[in-house]
Amino acid sequence: MDLQSIKNRFGIIGNSPELNFALQVAVQVANTDLTVLIIGDSGVGKEAFSSIIHTLSSRKHNPFIAVNCGAIPEGTIDSELFGHEKGSFTGAVDARKGYFETVNGGTIFLDEIGELPLGTQARLLRVLEAGEYIRVGSSKVQKTDVRVVAATNKDLLQLVQQNKFREDLYYRLSTVPIRVPSLASRKDDIVLLFRKFASDFAHKYKTVSVQLDEEAKSLLISYPWPGNVRELKNIAEQVSVLSENKTISAKELGRFLQPYSNNRLPMVISPQEQHEFQNERGLLYKLF
Repeated sequence: MDLQSIKNRFGIIGNSPELNFALQVAVQVANTDLTVLIIGDSGVGKEAFSSIIHTLSSRKHNPFIAVNCGAIPEGTIDSELFGHEKGSFTGAVDARKGYFETVNGGTIFLDEIGELPLGTQARLLRVLEAGEYIRVGSSKVQKTDVRVVAATNKDLLQLVQQNKFREDLYYRLSTVPIRVPSLASRKDDIVLLFRKFASDFAHKYKTVSVQLDEEAKSLLISYPWPGNVRELKNIAEQVSVLSENKTISAKELGRFLQPYSNNRLPMVISPQEQHEFQNERGLLYKLF
């Protein structure tokens, strides 16, 4: 299956070299059982890559579950992942299967893997190395055949140095790393994405799709997009719903960008100033 077919199937917009390379790696690794670590800032669409990997794998007819490790309290995450026995802790009125049991034969997507407690990391390492786990409150070793795809927006090696993440787990997870680029590094894709989102929202709200004038497009491209694709989609929806005009000027677009830029209204600048601004911003990013 070629890349464009993959993009069409999974709703991925863009042609940046970094995005295409990440997709190629995902497609190549999909039909193996290798553990994959998807790396990228919040909002870049890491979950889409986990879906691609599962859907194109031999496990595609088996269960798939996405687990946000950062959203589950530390005291219950072991139970969620590995299950528990009746009476193993306060509130455990019945035995419960964990995800590694219910998704046996399928794929588990562990998002925000850097949020896992160290004790849970040790349990996960055992699953990855031996396919074994033990329910909370039990001594019986159980087997599971689950493919793990993990994702993080953190520097796991830095967490390793801070003794917050197991080094052996890091190297076991990152058998195949996939780096999903930030939206700011995909400038040629920004207007394409906005156009797609605006079209989708026009269809959803039964209205005419908004269009950007040239200055508005320049403003959209120069904006740093700290929230990445998720933020762009939110902006597109706000503009589609709240704008009285269907052709959006830079001034009008700036009203929607302002809350996302530390209360500083983005300026409309000339192409030369924009180029200089981008160079300066690149230097600042390197410094930070």
